[in-house]
Amino acid sequence: MKRFNCTIQNCSFWMRRAIQLASLGEGTVSPNPLVGAVVLDKHGNIVGEGFHSRAGESHAEVGALKQAQHKAQGGTLIVTLEPCCHQGRTAPCTDLILKSGIARVVVGLEDPDLRVSGKGISILREAGIEVVEKILEKEIAYQNRTFLHRNLTGRPWGILKCAISLDGRIGLPNGKSKWISSKESRLKVHKLRSICDAVIIGGGTLRKDDPLLTSRGLARQEPLRVVLTSSLDVPENAQLWDIDVARTLVAFGPQAKQSLVNKLPIGVEKLKLAESKPKELLKELAKKGCNRVLWECGPDLATVALNENCVQELVFFVSPKLLGGLPAMTPFSDFGFNSIDQTFALEKISLSKTGKDFVLNILV
Repeated sequence: MKRFNCTIQNCSFWMRRAIQLASLGEGTVSPNPLVGAVVLDKHGNIVGEGFHSRAGESHAEVGALKQAQHKAQGGTLIVTLEPCCHQGRTAPCTDLILKSGIARVVVGLEDPDLRVSGKGISILREAGIEVVEKILEKEIAYQNRTFLHRNLTGRPWGILKCAISLDGRIGLPNGKSKWISSKESRLKVHKLRSICDAVIIGGGTLRKDDPLLTSRGLARQEPLRVVLTSSLDVPENAQLWDIDVARTLVAFGPQAKQSLVNKLPIGVEKLKLAESKPKELLKELAKKGCNRVLWECGPDLATVALNENCVQELVFFVSPKLLGGLPAMTPFSDFGFNSIDQTFALEKISLSKTGKDFVLNILV
């Protein structure tokens, strides 16, 4: 049999398989990226597969090479992200690749992490291994958009979720909003939470709705439930205070009274911010390893989060209902625009359907 010929077409075929494998780690790998790997023997036959399943556990290359064993000798490793070359919670993948006898490495995307960026590829080339780069780079960058965003900005990727009526309302004039969306949409929200590292609300939402903010068991680990409040005016009893269900963090600004901080339930994490603003909160959540956060907040906080560039994606569940009511019962408060030219122009939009509702996914 002929040796694997690394044409763009062949490399792309196997890279697509690696991308599929990488997706299996969705929701469990933060703060790490999604990575998949495939090993072909010297004849071009697949002999190993792997993906990164959880932070602190084996990387994709390790699993694929372990499966391939001696068959990797003289073969090709296809991996979605540049192999790591630093000692972290696991050993450098470049060391294992050099020992495996792999002759060629096909890399989809260079790692933006400064501990790795370009260095892993250089180590492999200096050892005489052929390296092919930038195969399906755009697809892999999109798959890892949350990881890339955190590395480039120091803040997690923000998703703002909202259920609205056809006339753009989030509730009736009396404040009632359960349920605007369908059961199918609510299940989709639970799935969305399951792949997020944190879910954020404001104090107003906590007081009004007393939400649980879990994935209802769909996540391997429930997201961190976060309340951002400037006043610490929070109820004594709330579902979020049950930390046996999921972890809860209350973030507050410097103006919060220490007496109110002391009244927070035992076990609830407390985070004092330099300012009780979304941008400050996200910086701290990034330090905690959050790649993706979900905003499930009211209009005022949603408006500030969007204005502070803390939202990169909108997920709107649009129900075929007409609620009418006051303009204030909308997803956002006043942005302060004076002309149409100042408004947010949203272009990257996809539309799907769940139950009777339409789902708009929008990149901001």
